[in-house]
Amino acid sequence: MVLRVHFTGDDLSRVRFAEGPDPLWETVLSLTLLGTARGRAVFDPWRAQARVWLGQLPRWQMQMLRYLAPSIGDFPDFLTPQEASQGVEAGIEAVLTTPRHQLRQELTVLPGAPSWARPLTDGELEGLVSLGRSLRGYYRAAIAPYWPRMRALVDAERAVRARSLINHGSQGLLSSLGPTMNWKPPVLEVDYPRERDIHLAGRGLVLVPSAFCWRTPVTLIDPNLPPVLVYPLTRGPGWWTSRTDIPATKPLANLIGPTRAACLRVIEDGCTTGELARRTNVTPPTASQHATILREAGLITSTRHGSTVLHTLTPLGTALLQANPSP
Repeated sequence: MVLRVHFTGDDLSRVRFAEGPDPLWETVLSLTLLGTARGRAVFDPWRAQARVWLGQLPRWQMQMLRYLAPSIGDFPDFLTPQEASQGVEAGIEAVLTTPRHQLRQELTVLPGAPSWARPLTDGELEGLVSLGRSLRGYYRAAIAPYWPRMRALVDAERAVRARSLINHGSQGLLSSLGPTMNWKPPVLEVDYPRERDIHLAGRGLVLVPSAFCWRTPVTLIDPNLPPVLVYPLTRGPGWWTSRTDIPATKPLANLIGPTRAACLRVIEDGCTTGELARRTNVTPPTASQHATILREAGLITSTRHGSTVLHTLTPLGTALLQANPSP
């Protein structure tokens, strides 16, 4: 089964990446995984810890969320609004102000609505307040503890894709998104549960890397909404931990120290000081200090753009990494 995303020339210039992980996409997609055995090596440690914390929530909250985000099948589009890119509270506020007619229409994708869901289906204040409490409680228990690590993974993904865009243009970027996506100009073919076509028609496409998207990308049901494609991040079994996992070979670490070696590897793809801090699990002042030392050694160069500083490798820094390849 394939989802075909049809591009025009205008769409190719309007492809962009989300600035960070989307809190409501991650909330909903993690809910679809919570009660399953999918991706056990990757998600079981998270499931075990999340269930402990979620056990402290009122039972009705999890009952509501499991109904809205089932492990198999569709979930309503109103759960993942654009506004969530501005933060979880902005996203939840957008969910709670969904027009009544949209609530009724989108909830029809869920089979067999229980009687307790009627206040939500009718857009009554009681139902919306309950949904807001449930989303906030779940996010605090199952998503927020891992947010810094998820942000670091998205930073790394954006850096890699930015290099593809700079070196090969938007078509090269789309070609690099495999293995679940295949660029056949002017169509992006995506592994999907059923046959479907989306015509962008000049609206562009927002790509959202996700820690909790499993196996195949996900998109909105309504083709008239702004096009979004959520796809799985590359992550190993320990993705949810806060430790630094940037590989540094022993000779390089012995030469400049393990944290500074990790910094150099992060900067290989280009990054800001904030991104460097998140990806190496150090504070921004510490990341800035390491960057200063690497710059003074001639291994990186730093360029200021407004309030941010972008770090990239010098030829000497590149040569040092090439002479000490990561395992």
